[in-house]
Amino acid sequence: MERHTSALALVVGSNGSPSGPDLPVHCLRPHAATIAADWFVRHFPGDVLYAVKANPHPAIIDAVYAAGVRWFDVASVPEIELVSARCPDATLAYMHPVKARSAIRRAYFDFGVRIFAVDSSAELQKLIAETNGANDLHIIVRLAVSSDYAQHKLSGKFGAAGPEAVMVLREARAVAEELGVSFHVGSQCMRPEAWRVAMQSVSEIIRAAGVTVDIVDVGGGFPTAYPGLIPPPLIDYIEEIKAAFEEMPVLENADLWCEPGRALCAEAGSHVVRVELRKGDTLYLNDGAYGALFDAAHDGLVFPVQLLREKGRPRRPMKAFKLFGPTCDSIDVMEGPFFLPADVSEGDYIEFGLTGAYGSALATKFNGFGEYIEAVIEDAPMSTMYGGVTQPAEIIALKDAVIEL
Repeated sequence: MERHTSALALVVGSNGSPSGPDLPVHCLRPHAATIAADWFVRHFPGDVLYAVKANPHPAIIDAVYAAGVRWFDVASVPEIELVSARCPDATLAYMHPVKARSAIRRAYFDFGVRIFAVDSSAELQKLIAETNGANDLHIIVRLAVSSDYAQHKLSGKFGAAGPEAVMVLREARAVAEELGVSFHVGSQCMRPEAWRVAMQSVSEIIRAAGVTVDIVDVGGGFPTAYPGLIPPPLIDYIEEIKAAFEEMPVLENADLWCEPGRALCAEAGSHVVRVELRKGDTLYLNDGAYGALFDAAHDGLVFPVQLLREKGRPRRPMKAFKLFGPTCDSIDVMEGPFFLPADVSEGDYIEFGLTGAYGSALATKFNGFGEYIEAVIEDAPMSTMYGGVTQPAEIIALKDAVIEL
């Protein structure tokens, strides 16, 4: 894999050619993932499970492992295979609430997975059947909570509620070696108190079920600092969770888990694209909604951007642009607005920051596009939620939405 001091160095020095790379580039900053994971390991008062789906790249798996993460939230057999191969001593939690029977069997018998999530009686019975009535299961019942405070809501697909939640908890308690509860407040959650509200809601269900609970998994949703979407310091989230956990009706020695994905890997990636054409205030790029910029198109995120030009060129006023990706589909559009120098033109390169979460993981090959270069970049991310490996969580550098180099 290529290695460069910065994205600018990649563009200017690619293969000795001043024209830069012909394909879009996934830029990896594993050191940023290590810093983020280290912060969570040191500050979260429980076990930290990396949500592999956010970025399953081996370099990112290795980076969070290097920081001390030994637990992984996996959602499929391929993710189980990946983490098992790279981190054989890791604990894997199969947290997808709906699994194929064959996947349950492989996870339990071939890989030794003992932690499984369910959110229905039907899934619980499937789990019991496919593990031959195992008595060493750690069953995590996912409960429905509000995701009103999140940028991307996750309340519509999974999570037991009301009388069904009470029934599943009781049924799971009868067969589980350890019983847990989990929930998800939504991705890119902007309000720390969302966890307190969710944990109070979960507590009501536990009381109604009258069961003992060994594990509380507060899920993911921990945010990243995007332009126009700057959350409070991460330490505020931890303090809310700690205080709410103390009030929950669970065993005194109950374990506390979290499943950060975006928060561990967003800063560990950026994306370099080339402008193929300009039409007025619209730029056509060689990657887009079907590639690493999925969130910009479908979730409304405005990534920080910078135009990659050699130093010494005159600075230009900034202008708002709408962006199109390379496919022939008209929904391949990123409305933004993205502010770039007014003279941006065909052949220019743009770097999108904070694409380490879900960027490369969501890219497709639709319309024949989807080939990428990968490169390790050694500089700092465009913005960070972490004050360094030894400092409290705070946003220490949020650059302007555009920086002309």
